[in-house]
Amino acid sequence: MKNNKNTSTNPIVYVLNPSCQIEDLEIGSDYEGVITRVEKYGFFVSLSKSVYGLLRTRNPKEKVGNKIVVKIAEIKPHKGKMDVDLSYSKIKYGNDYETKTVKRNVKRTKIGDLSEDNLGRNVAIQGEIIQIQQTSGPTIFTIRDETDITWSAAFNEPGVRMYPELEVDDVVEILGEVSIHGGKIQIESETIEKLDKTEEEKLKELIDKSIDQKAQPTDTSVMIENSEVLNKLRPKLAEAAKAIRRAILDGRSILVRHHADADGICAGIAVEQAVLPILREESNDADAEWHFFKRSPSKAPFYELEDVVKDLSYALEDMERHGQKLPLLVLLDNGSTEEDVAALRHSKVYGIESVVVDHHYPGEVENGRALIDNYVDIHVNPYLVGGDSQLTAGALAVELAGMINPDVRDKIRHFPGIAAVGDHAECMEVDQYLKIAEEEGYTRDDLDKVATCVDFEAYFLRFMNGRGVMNTILGLEDKQRQEELLDVLITESDKRVETQLKAALPNVETEYFDNGIQFNRLDVEKYAHKFTYPAPGKTTGYVHDKLVQEKGEDKPIMTLANGPDFAVLRATEVIKNEFEFNLNDVITKIQEEIPQAGADGGGHEVAGSLKFVEGLEEEVLALFTQEVKNLKR
Repeated sequence: MKNNKNTSTNPIVYVLNPSCQIEDLEIGSDYEGVITRVEKYGFFVSLSKSVYGLLRTRNPKEKVGNKIVVKIAEIKPHKGKMDVDLSYSKIKYGNDYETKTVKRNVKRTKIGDLSEDNLGRNVAIQGEIIQIQQTSGPTIFTIRDETDITWSAAFNEPGVRMYPELEVDDVVEILGEVSIHGGKIQIESETIEKLDKTEEEKLKELIDKSIDQKAQPTDTSVMIENSEVLNKLRPKLAEAAKAIRRAILDGRSILVRHHADADGICAGIAVEQAVLPILREESNDADAEWHFFKRSPSKAPFYELEDVVKDLSYALEDMERHGQKLPLLVLLDNGSTEEDVAALRHSKVYGIESVVVDHHYPGEVENGRALIDNYVDIHVNPYLVGGDSQLTAGALAVELAGMINPDVRDKIRHFPGIAAVGDHAECMEVDQYLKIAEEEGYTRDDLDKVATCVDFEAYFLRFMNGRGVMNTILGLEDKQRQEELLDVLITESDKRVETQLKAALPNVETEYFDNGIQFNRLDVEKYAHKFTYPAPGKTTGYVHDKLVQEKGEDKPIMTLANGPDFAVLRATEVIKNEFEFNLNDVITKIQEEIPQAGADGGGHEVAGSLKFVEGLEEEVLALFTQEVKNLKR
């Protein structure tokens, strides 16, 4: 289709878009072409990918590959086809003339309207490029419009990038033939062109509204309907679910980071179970669940600089090599504390969107916001609505997963019970989650067994996510295999814990302070086996649990295990509730009074860790002990 208005004094020469057909020609008009074949009776001039004509001449100067301006002399039927006869134009190639591109007049087809009925037909689609993937054959463009998503294959020499000028987020029109590849509709492109600014803005607005609507969770209910904290968190959980669903629809990958314990792993796998089915549905990539979703455990209960540097490196490499957008970062069972700030600021430099679902103490909360809210896009934490750490990240992530994909709810109903028992959480919501788990066939002892096995396996997996084996342990696959694996793991775990306790318990030093607190000290550097399970943090927990069993959960008991440059704390809830103890506040005081110790750490109010320089171990632990002595009911 062409515009015949000529605003300049120069003659007009038309240039056919590669997709143009004979019906797009106009007799008497001048066109730019290239000589493709020379015969005795003349030579053939190609005007587009499928349009060529014969110029009858014996001019020996013309050769294959020469560009030329020709005039359409006649279009006539011949043997069931249409033949184009050309004549020389008065305009010589390379002289002053105005060129105008002729686009094929094909009505736009919305991607959502494509079906097998269109197979073999030429169509025009318009949409936004959300991924460019160079295969060993064609270049694959993933395209989204306001109705759906599809893929366009651009063929050239194998492995050669087609349309190198196009980038992710460009809005284009694709002309091509409808085909099926891997069971899904695909366009074999003839041309791909960027839309002009006005058309681009109009279509982008339509796409944005459409994705926003599709990303909206359809069911934002929670498992514990009478929970005040959960109901207050529902809007934020729904917002987080929408962000994750939208990232999938936008063609962004999802990067999940979670703490490497039972609570964090339950959280990570719950979200994984919700996201993967949507990814499979929305992508023509058979390996989409591996290319567009990554779940990685973190040993520390916060997002470390070491982790963010790795994540950024991989993300930028994927963007460069595979044309992927930067990922959505989802932090589970970490991300809320002051220790997370450095890593999250790092990610913000690259504009990475982040979602945090955590239950660690985030510091002072004012108007529902904590310090970390300055560095994350969506922050879900019970402390922000008057709750505390007893509502675990595993439970919150299960509620989030149900909003992302309601179809997975029945598979993961027992996860909050595992997370709660693994984190020693006690609250009204936990009681109800335990009842739900019991309905699924899990007693409290069963949940404790699963949680212990998750922690045991996580220790040896280290930085691997262990998707397959963790799915078995958590009961997502073969139930008989789950029972067999749990028996193997719990036997080995119990044996190693018993060995560790035999070494540690006789060397626990106990003091009874005037305020009524039983204070237990253990040097795990000297009196515990190193480089084996359980690690110092878990060892402290097992020692503390053993001591509490003797006296009772209602007694104020605190256990501090230390090495030369670290300490791990466990304490009963009584010390938090009646003495208003908060480990994070004590760490702040150490930082203020002994700044040269380089103290750092944190966690829950009565369960966490502390790091410091080795040379000031005595001063740091003395100040810590004094703070505990000074506590009052």
